Amino acid sequence: MEEPKLKTIAVLTSGGDAPGMNAAIRAVVRSATYRGIKVKGICRGYAGLLKEEIIDMDGNSVSDILNRGGTILYTARCEEFKQLEVQKQAAEICRKQGIEGLVVIGGDGSFMGALKLSKQGINTIGLPGTIDLDIACTDYTIGFDTAVNVAMEAIDRVRDTSTSHERCSVIEVMGRNAGYLALWCGIANGAEDILLPERYDRNEEALLERIANSRKIGKRHHIIVNAEGVGDSINLAKRIEKVTGIETRATILGHIQRGGTPTCSDRVHASFMGVRAVELLAQGTSNRVVGFKAGKYVDYDIEEALQMKKDIIEEQYQISKQLVR
Repeated sequence: MEEPKLKTIAVLTSGGDAPGMNAAIRAVVRSATYRGIKVKGICRGYAGLLKEEIIDMDGNSVSDILNRGGTILYTARCEEFKQLEVQKQAAEICRKQGIEGLVVIGGDGSFMGALKLSKQGINTIGLPGTIDLDIACTDYTIGFDTAVNVAMEAIDRVRDTSTSHERCSVIEVMGRNAGYLALWCGIANGAEDILLPERYDRNEEALLERIANSRKIGKRHHIIVNAEGVGDSINLAKRIEKVTGIETRATILGHIQRGGTPTCSDRVHASFMGVRAVELLAQGTSNRVVGFKAGKYVDYDIEEALQMKKDIIEEQYQISKQLVR
């Protein structure tokens, strides 16, 4: 094995938590120690870095965490990290602590922080950890598979009671700016309507007509999967009931989608990505984001990755329109 280019690295989780983050932390720690690299854990993201909430980690530190949701390092948002002086302070803390490389697990906002630290001379590698599947440089983000399965199971349960009461149900899943959770759940759960922030035309009259028509042809329920980015689920349910006369309920799944035991896919992808991050740092590489494209683990320049734009795959959207009715 080639001698690593650095002696000490650190790992942090930032932004929204995602199932599988612990698997990524574990992979970073164990892969690094396997190479003779010391590892530190930074608690509470960039906010914790600024407060020097830094702990030593080894193989035992990450035992029995694969099945745990959330992140053992905790997470937080840090608006002040957008300031240049704060970024310089963070880089100085890294140098003071002997941290030569940093693995950042999070979304686009977390990667922006990693980019800023890279410009201050700290080797950084980003891992895509977000349930929204909204990072353009990768086909897979850590946490999405667990979140979509949790939401799917919850919607199955709501459908049972919705059918029993012959109701219309508006079920809101997470996804502030991205509709992948809603799209996948809508297809997997056989929803009658899927509302995505990237595609919804706000034509409520057409939606109400579809609901009325489905009742006329004998359907005893109507499931609408609504993305958080469209929102207004409670008021939408009230308007549907008022206009159609069909009893309608809104269910907002919320943060239940973030928690729970990670699926096999999230654990394995997170593990492979964590090892790839350590490999890159050991080679002296910096300012990269690890992704999964066309069945392979790849890496991109962080600036390049942040400039990429992601939209709902049109083919998937068109297929969903054929299936929902």
